[in-house]
Amino acid sequence: MTGNPGETPTPAPTGADNGPAVSRREFDALFETVRTWGRWDPADRGAWNRVTPTHVRRATALVRSGTVVPLARPWNTAPGPDNGKPALHYMSDLGDVEAPEPTTHKDFIAADYHGKAVSHLDALSHIAYRGQLYDGRTARELVDAGGARFGAVSALGPLVTTGVLLDLPAVAGGGWLEPGRAVHAEDIVAAERALDVTIGEGDAVLLRSGSPLRRRERGAWNPDTASAGFHVDAVPLLAERGIALLGGDGDSDVRPSPVDGVHSPVHALTIAGMGVPLLDNLDLEALSAACAEAGRYAFLLLVAPLNIPGGTGSPVTPVAIL
Repeated sequence: MTGNPGETPTPAPTGADNGPAVSRREFDALFETVRTWGRWDPADRGAWNRVTPTHVRRATALVRSGTVVPLARPWNTAPGPDNGKPALHYMSDLGDVEAPEPTTHKDFIAADYHGKAVSHLDALSHIAYRGQLYDGRTARELVDAGGARFGAVSALGPLVTTGVLLDLPAVAGGGWLEPGRAVHAEDIVAAERALDVTIGEGDAVLLRSGSPLRRRERGAWNPDTASAGFHVDAVPLLAERGIALLGGDGDSDVRPSPVDGVHSPVHALTIAGMGVPLLDNLDLEALSAACAEAGRYAFLLLVAPLNIPGGTGSPVTPVAIL
């Protein structure tokens, strides 16, 4: 989903349906309800510890047609209202650096990827709440200019598990959810019923809001101002189901935030509370079409982040296989 230089941004949608509002006291009580501190060893793999060889074998049994669907957005080097820090890509060798033969061509890439444009994985060191990382570790003691010494993406490794697509626009009968629309626990249950799928322990849950499609048809807007995503009242259900990973074509949080004083409450609950890494900024349009054609919304999911010691996450191209 590459922006166009000089494109006129779409005004931020108004009338967000992001409620009900949640007080800080209510949110803190919810955090205590869903947190899983002290449960796993190693702790910095968090909920990925749920995925056992049995889970992997069960997930591989979902491969029937062999259809492979990549879920990442294109590397976005164009500035826009949803890409304030564009990724970098330039050629470093056009066949004129090394002696032939053969001629070589090389390039350089870089990204400040924790934003709204690059498909990426959030590791457990990415978020602290009240100064604490997952498992109650003190952020100031473990994250500094050299990187993270707890919860780094290098501790996660690859994940192979069952993926579940919650295709909310398909259930509602539209192309997308409007930015600012909150997804609640009852929406998850209704989607499971409509799509004939059930979220289980160790699963990866992907929420399709249709935002890439809306951007292509309506133009870019600033997702920090308004984006569809989960309300915090959906998180206890996901915790109860024992998910290993949460993601979507946004960053999982409904925006504006419904929680007073907490700008990314779902990030806080899942990463810092539950030890559940997040996948942000996917493109799930092709997966939506593939699942509709196959008549099923569960599939094998492969997530292989870069092995970055001390990294708080990684750009990634998750792959679904049906």
